[in-house]
Amino acid sequence: MNLNRAILIGRVTQDPQLRTTPSGQPVCNFSIATNRTWTNPETKEKQEKAEFHNIVAWRRLAEIANQYLKKGSLVMIEGRIETRSWDDQSGNKKYRTEIVAENMQLGPRASGSGDSSYGASQGTQPAEEQGSADEIPTIESDEPTNSDTGSGSEDDDDEINVKNIPF
Repeated sequence: MNLNRAILIGRVTQDPQLRTTPSGQPVCNFSIATNRTWTNPETKEKQEKAEFHNIVAWRRLAEIANQYLKKGSLVMIEGRIETRSWDDQSGNKKYRTEIVAENMQLGPRASGSGDSSYGASQGTQPAEEQGSADEIPTIESDEPTNSDTGSGSEDDDDEINVKNIPF
């Protein structure tokens, strides 16, 4: 059994570039940066290293990436790793390793941005199914629940309160 799967969560390092192939298929190229943080065992100092990944999206996914992703956007990409090769103008063999996106999950909308940003639950649905960006459901809870605070009702004696049963 073989498996070629990459899952990356990172920030877009440049605005996506949408092109169209001679056959009419949209293709979008962009790159994302992922960071790795660790503590040096000898010096006990935190260290960080950024890794840059080239992403290629095709067809509708390319259009969505071009429409919603901007430099700095948080995104999760699922796809396969491919290395392509070509000869440059000097006849030298060149290689480029890319992630061919098969699934994309958009990160949270930037706060205070008035542009056509996106929501966390948008995924890769076509725009017709998504509605406007303001209609995207989000879960916000400023009130702690009983399970968050560790306390139940005031008359809680480690018994199940019938009022708390959801059915």
